[in-house]
Amino acid sequence: MTITNAPVEISITDEMFADAQSRIGSLLRPEGPYLSDATADTLRNFCNGIGDLNLLYRDPGDGARSRFGSMIGHPMFPYAYGWPGRTRWGFAGVHGFYAGNDWEFFRAIRPGDRLSCTERIVGVEEREGKFSGRMAIQYTEANYLNQYDQLIARVLGWCTRHERRQAREKGKYKNVQPSDYTPEELDAVTQMVLDEPQQIRGSRTRYWEDVTEGQSIDTIARGPLSLMDTMGFLVGCGRGHTHGVLLQGVVKHPGHFFRSEEASGGIEYTGIGHHRESIAKAVGAPGTYDYGPQRTAWMASAVTNWMGDHAFLKRLRADIRLFNTFGDVTYCKGTVTRKYVENGGHLVDIEIWAENQRGEITAPGLATVLLPSRDPASPIVTDGSAVSLNLPTIR
Repeated sequence: MTITNAPVEISITDEMFADAQSRIGSLLRPEGPYLSDATADTLRNFCNGIGDLNLLYRDPGDGARSRFGSMIGHPMFPYAYGWPGRTRWGFAGVHGFYAGNDWEFFRAIRPGDRLSCTERIVGVEEREGKFSGRMAIQYTEANYLNQYDQLIARVLGWCTRHERRQAREKGKYKNVQPSDYTPEELDAVTQMVLDEPQQIRGSRTRYWEDVTEGQSIDTIARGPLSLMDTMGFLVGCGRGHTHGVLLQGVVKHPGHFFRSEEASGGIEYTGIGHHRESIAKAVGAPGTYDYGPQRTAWMASAVTNWMGDHAFLKRLRADIRLFNTFGDVTYCKGTVTRKYVENGGHLVDIEIWAENQRGEITAPGLATVLLPSRDPASPIVTDGSAVSLNLPTIR
């Protein structure tokens, strides 16, 4: 078993693209799975990992008094099973970054549910980017099911592949300065986070008729990003491989690991740039950075805080465009752009985005929420299985 002393640096080739194209339609083995069982503990622990304080998702007593009759899972709880679209196929030795997900949800997850997932390759594109020059975008589609084979969620996931040396040498982010705050600015962010529970709509029903286009949702803040945040997200997702378990993975995929000088030859994964600044900068990032699914889940929390317990999050999309590095604050914001009735559902579309303290949008996105209506002829919102958004396979 040969393990390099640093992440390998491989150039993207035509043969790699041809190989990736030949795999379209193939099924992937499930990633992990990490947490398959939804319990009061795993559901709450996931919320701890993303900082979500909605009692519907974390308190069995509060959930028992809700319309569901029990606590339910945060819509992004399937991330605890696996991260759809993550770099897992083709382009060996070429660095990968999670780049986005587009979710459609059908049913709530309840304690006692056991998740499974099928994932298949649906596309690959060649692009030229400012970050690393020649690059690839890979797409997969995943379906999350419960123990009754009922569809919980369908998601399109995509990642980008970049040559490590090219990304480092181009230096797109070399002039990004570390975050610096006054005590007053830090106090303002802290107070915003502490005040968030007051913004959670909860059992106070938000009706479709009361929403107007142009209405803003309440902004939530996450940060300044620290090692506690990124490690907490891993714990919330049940992730972690060490010692013999880690080495089994190294034997199967030696190109994904290396011996770290900073750990005196200890083995680390090429994605350790989320925690080691030296590796982050070696692959062209400005510094250690968050996990894309983590930021996506924050954006979902901004929407679920706003919509209340009687609504159903039907769609959530986030495109990860810029790095969110240690010390950055992320503000998750949104504006209602459309309200309409479709397939019997009273829906609103919300433009959402993650914005850092520099005013840069690091992740644009959108959400669709199924809201209850005061119209007595309209169906009562129970879940989203009866309403289809007819989203294309690659969107």
